[in-house]
Amino acid sequence: MNKTVKLFLIFLIFSSSLFAISNKYYKDKFEVTKKLYLNSIMSNNKLKEINYLKKLIRYGDKLNINTTKYKRELNRIDKNTVLRSPLKTKSILKPKYTIKSVVQDKNSITINFYKNINKSYIKFSERKDRRSYYDEFDLKGSFKGAAPMKLSIFGVDKIKIFQYKKNTLRISLKNRKNLKTIYLVNKKQIIIKVLNLRKSKKSKIVKKVKLLPTNIIYPSKKIIVIDAGHGGRDSGAVGKSRRYEKVIVLNISKYLKQNLEKKGFKVYLTRSRDKYVRLSNRTKYANRKKADMFISIHANAARKSRARKAHGIETYFLSPARSERAKRVAALENKGDMKKMGWSSKNSLLTILNQSKITASNKMAIDIQKNMLYSLRSKYGKRAIRDGGVREGPFWVLVGAQMPSILVEVGYISHPQEGRRISTKSYQRLISKGIAEGIESYFIKN
Repeated sequence: MNKTVKLFLIFLIFSSSLFAISNKYYKDKFEVTKKLYLNSIMSNNKLKEINYLKKLIRYGDKLNINTTKYKRELNRIDKNTVLRSPLKTKSILKPKYTIKSVVQDKNSITINFYKNINKSYIKFSERKDRRSYYDEFDLKGSFKGAAPMKLSIFGVDKIKIFQYKKNTLRISLKNRKNLKTIYLVNKKQIIIKVLNLRKSKKSKIVKKVKLLPTNIIYPSKKIIVIDAGHGGRDSGAVGKSRRYEKVIVLNISKYLKQNLEKKGFKVYLTRSRDKYVRLSNRTKYANRKKADMFISIHANAARKSRARKAHGIETYFLSPARSERAKRVAALENKGDMKKMGWSSKNSLLTILNQSKITASNKMAIDIQKNMLYSLRSKYGKRAIRDGGVREGPFWVLVGAQMPSILVEVGYISHPQEGRRISTKSYQRLISKGIAEGIESYFIKN
């Protein structure tokens, strides 16, 4: 073998080694960036979201991975988000006041800003002074209409809005009883809502301050399909004293339907009685109804060795599951229609279906999980209601849905205490109330 051939072989070996090292480097970068991208979505940070999408596209191209979905998402964000470079910002005259208007309506106060904002623009604190409770919201910005001025919501003793500092607007709610207040950050606005108001016997005219149209999508335009898991010959999990999952989830679904209809949603049930419905037919029904959301209600179960330890509520959205726990829960719920399909075939199908809806479903799952916990813990306490978290899972009942879809596990039917609790009307009403408030919160924010 002559010297030239030897050098050529050495060059080939060296090049292939470099390629392998480079490939592993970009693979690791791609996986890390994917996680950071999901975190930026959950924290509603548009700048980071765009940055990570660009990186995913760059790394994907290096690895010859199809990045069409990331490119599509980047185009969508660029159309809907106004982002200015520092140079352009200097050339634009900034308004003297950063807050455009304050709008009061029924049980909410909406603060509209001139530019896109994030969660750092609001700080919440509460305190008790003698016989009164105070909920105080400090907003980063200045408002021309803050004189000080007073607002009026029936059920709240006193509301004040004033310029607390040069760049801090304060909204203070004073009441004899402790109020349940939440706030939502939505692009150019912050919405403060009071949830536990006294009901008025007579209709009262509500004062509105500089009322301007907002970007809220009102629930009356939304269609929800609720799927009570199992049914008929498929009883689902069975707890002590003949507690059947199919019965418990049907009751919760009916209570949820009532709660959502009160809020103005149009609601359909995949089953309203004890009958068997094929998994594939459940999402087909939701597609026919042109639903904006599909939510499947289930109760969890653990094997005998873990029955006394496993408890809590969990929310899942469709995705190939990474954790063994998610696969175990999915295996319990996927019985029936998919027995003949092998795991590799199922996993390939999951990778293709519902990719565009995964992000929306993840956001929806976070809002619903948070509100279920709040509702249940108001009665049973924080220790009694365990937060099982929001997880990815390969649930076949969600495959084929053409809208954001999630699966809720309302508790463990196999747990001695929780199994008894989830079969009671009070628990079922509370969890359905939490799910309904989570759905409303999701639509306000998105």
